[in-house]
Amino acid sequence: MQEQYENQEEGQIDLLEIIHVMLRKWWLIVLCGIIGAGALGVYTKFFVTPQYSASSTIYILSSTTNVSGSRISLSLSEQLTADFLLLAKSRPVLEEAAEKVGEGVTSEMLAGSVVIENPTGSHMLKVTATNEDAQLAKDIANTMADVVAKQVAKVMDTDQPNLMESAVKPVAPVRPNLSKNIMMGGLIGVALALSLIHI
Repeated sequence: MQEQYENQEEGQIDLLEIIHVMLRKWWLIVLCGIIGAGALGVYTKFFVTPQYSASSTIYILSSTTNVSGSRISLSLSEQLTADFLLLAKSRPVLEEAAEKVGEGVTSEMLAGSVVIENPTGSHMLKVTATNEDAQLAKDIANTMADVVAKQVAKVMDTDQPNLMESAVKPVAPVRPNLSKNIMMGGLIGVALALSLIHI
């Protein structure tokens, strides 16, 4: 019991010593924080290429969509939406979209930079394209949506989906987040200072 009390007392003393050292070295902590924030901020601003995202949305199915001359139920349309999601990233779709966009865009590039999503509980496909060129991101999103709609109608022999929302040219990049990176740099600098003080 006595040993446990002594260990607890030593721990409190060590903690007080660390706090005392931190108060004496506050300038080092602040300096390291500023340097860390500045370094990561400069790197983000001048060495990281901004990426822009643009999204377009197509309405795939209604509760009475025609497929091969017959009308389908809502439950079946939900299953077909999953099929359309796979079809949207198929090789024929990517190749046709790449050809239409031009500007050196390839199907492999589209496969890595385009995300196709089906918002939960909906019959919509959201096409999001990300590129360092804001205008190209918009063009890719709209072209992909158009090609997907036509391919769905062709392969599934169904009504062609309607374009619900066209992509617009983004005005701000989605990444990197300059403010977030500056904050992270500051925290890293502070952590480094604390580790040096502890040593």
